[in-house]
Amino acid sequence: MRIEEFDYHLPEELIALRPASPRDTARLLVVDPGATPPFADRAILDLPELLQPGDALVFNDTKVIPAELRGVRVRDGSEAQIAVTLTERIGANRWQALARPAKRLKAGDRIVFGEGGDVCLLGTLAATVEARGREGEVTLAFDFSDASLDEAIARLGAMPLPPYIASRRPADAQDRIDYQTSFARVEGAVASPTAGLHFTQRLMDALAARGVSHHFVTLHVGPGTFLPVRSADIADHVMHEETGAVSEDAAGALNKVKQGGGAIVAVGTTSLRLLESAANAQGRLAPIFGATNLFITPGYRFRFVDRLVTNFHLPRSTLFMLAAAFSGLDLMQRAYAHAVQQRYRFYSYGDACLLSPARE
Repeated sequence: MRIEEFDYHLPEELIALRPASPRDTARLLVVDPGATPPFADRAILDLPELLQPGDALVFNDTKVIPAELRGVRVRDGSEAQIAVTLTERIGANRWQALARPAKRLKAGDRIVFGEGGDVCLLGTLAATVEARGREGEVTLAFDFSDASLDEAIARLGAMPLPPYIASRRPADAQDRIDYQTSFARVEGAVASPTAGLHFTQRLMDALAARGVSHHFVTLHVGPGTFLPVRSADIADHVMHEETGAVSEDAAGALNKVKQGGGAIVAVGTTSLRLLESAANAQGRLAPIFGATNLFITPGYRFRFVDRLVTNFHLPRSTLFMLAAAFSGLDLMQRAYAHAVQQRYRFYSYGDACLLSPARE
């Protein structure tokens, strides 16, 4: 399939720069290929009545680290402002990162982090550039390691907001709350599983009262979720890897729901990808721990997930391709056109969809 098949027009003013307040007051577009009409304009607080007793919601409990660092490159007496987003820890004191502007860096450079050269409680946070790649990726060796480095990053770092927000305003203290789900537990993500941002204790209590159970898996969302698909033919795209885990308890509980006739409702594309990675051809879930690079596009046959709660995604993105695979490309194109017409709010801090699968 060609990349342009997954394009659509979005007015810039519909990109949400802040979440709904309270979180559970976001709107919800219900998309059901078997219904007439196939779209219904609801609210996220309506979710309990849209699900059935015995259904199960599956959340991603990854926790976003404050992975955005700003500093000054020091080389031969000259300085340059540098921003880096930490992407993967590869040692006690070493991280892979994306740098902006990377062209100002070369191996051996020193970067001192902290606004205006500020120091943290542990002293100045500094790193040496070990290597630089073609796409802005760098390998950094920090002067601190292990827990000391974690503490310094937590103090000096900011939430790594996606580019469509970060280009229009800087991250601030409120984003440390807004860009984290209320059930975030396992540190490791550099982007939020944003469908989960809508869920408050009020909504969780209403779902429990309806007889809908909830379960947690972990997939650490990486920066690849924001990387564009550069291939003209989507079959040539190489999906980024992300590390995740489905525990034995979670797998057993979800298999029991499935066997009992309940629907498995993934909250977010990350939860869905992990569940589908862990399911066998017979639709049974197994515990896993490790990396997945499952790339879901139209034609994929879903093994385990029955419904999907997800936000609105960027055109030409792997996430929009996943939504199109789930409910049908033509229907999702029409759903997004409907959402634009009805002034839904888009992307990470925007509104949500409840998707049902395309009919065979």
